[in-house]
Amino acid sequence: MTQSAASPDRPVVAADRLTKVFKDFWLRDRARAVDNLTFEINRREIFGLLGPNGSGKSTTIKMILGLLRPTSGRLAVFGKLPTDVSTKKRIGFLPEESYMYGFLNARETLDYYGKLFGLTHRERQKRIEELLDMVGLTQAQFRPVREYSKGMQRRIGLAQALINDPEFLILDEPTTGLDPLGTRQVKDLIIELGRRGKTILLSSHLLADVEDCVDRMVILYGGKKRDEGMRDDLLVRNSRTTIESELLDDSTIAEIDRIIRERTGGEKSILTVSHPRQKLEEKFLEIVERARAEKLETSGATHGGEVAAFLRGTATGERLIEELVSAVDDVPPPPEVEEAVEKRKGPDGPDASVIGDLLNKADAETEPAPEPEQRPETGPEKEADRKERPTDDRVDMDVIGSLLDSGEPDKNDGDGQSGRERKQ
Repeated sequence: MTQSAASPDRPVVAADRLTKVFKDFWLRDRARAVDNLTFEINRREIFGLLGPNGSGKSTTIKMILGLLRPTSGRLAVFGKLPTDVSTKKRIGFLPEESYMYGFLNARETLDYYGKLFGLTHRERQKRIEELLDMVGLTQAQFRPVREYSKGMQRRIGLAQALINDPEFLILDEPTTGLDPLGTRQVKDLIIELGRRGKTILLSSHLLADVEDCVDRMVILYGGKKRDEGMRDDLLVRNSRTTIESELLDDSTIAEIDRIIRERTGGEKSILTVSHPRQKLEEKFLEIVERARAEKLETSGATHGGEVAAFLRGTATGERLIEELVSAVDDVPPPPEVEEAVEKRKGPDGPDASVIGDLLNKADAETEPAPEPEQRPETGPEKEADRKERPTDDRVDMDVIGSLLDSGEPDKNDGDGQSGRERKQ
């Protein structure tokens, strides 16, 4: 019985005799980057693709993403071909080199990638805040990305790989360029995401940085698989036994050695006695923590906060509220509004006056009518004068002439009579 693509038992990635050969201009074999590689990545596991530079790790990842086509062999991602577009929204990818738009700052960069995945504005802003705090770039969020150090660019690259809350996370050399503090933070983040059920493909040549993270691994060399298995099965040395205790004096150590010789017939004994050393990474982190306790300022990236809430799966309630708010915004207008808009629609679209008419109508229905103005009572003479006033806005020239005549003195003519007397 064939399993469906949605079956939880189906591996996230299945590669069968995968081969990639790069050819030159004359179609001659130039480099065999991946040679007959077979492996599977199961759900909810941290899988390590390990090996030195040039062993085929990045080529394998590009074929998983559908960026390169295999020369031969078969490859499936979520039960589909790697070129299937529907699988892309379920994948987060941090490439070996962080290619960012240098003129954008950290917030604008994450907002851009959030739009590519179709996230709403409210959801993008919330995730950006959580991711910037998680990778320690809150203080540098408004600086252009081109001014970032390589380690800071890796941090913002990791944030963009997580903006869509992917089911399958691919990290290609994630600790390159990071200081020991950032390296420890990335390892802790990978482990935490694995606990939360993410499927992670971790590719690196820095084996010491990832041996604490992966559950299962494949070791490549020259494009071929050299070893594969669970981490403990590959790394545990069954030929030695380590005993750790509090500080012992020489006589006690000699007595223990004597007992071991007696019990084994002299075939086994204590090989070395040493005092455990503190790792340089632990010493470095201790110094950093002490400096942070003294509240010393730094212009670079800071130690990140907790894992983002949407990655921990604790934001389910908030996401439900956002969906309900979005649903309210999508409620269609009443039929009478749509009918009015259709009637007033012109060649260039709906008339903007429709909105004003509807608003004025609503205001008229809700606001109380103004009370009539109280005017003082007038007698019949005043009422008659009001009727004789001109009702239009034109100026009465006779009124202006009478005012001028009454305000100026009479001018005499040549015979000594005024104009008024001569008229009489």
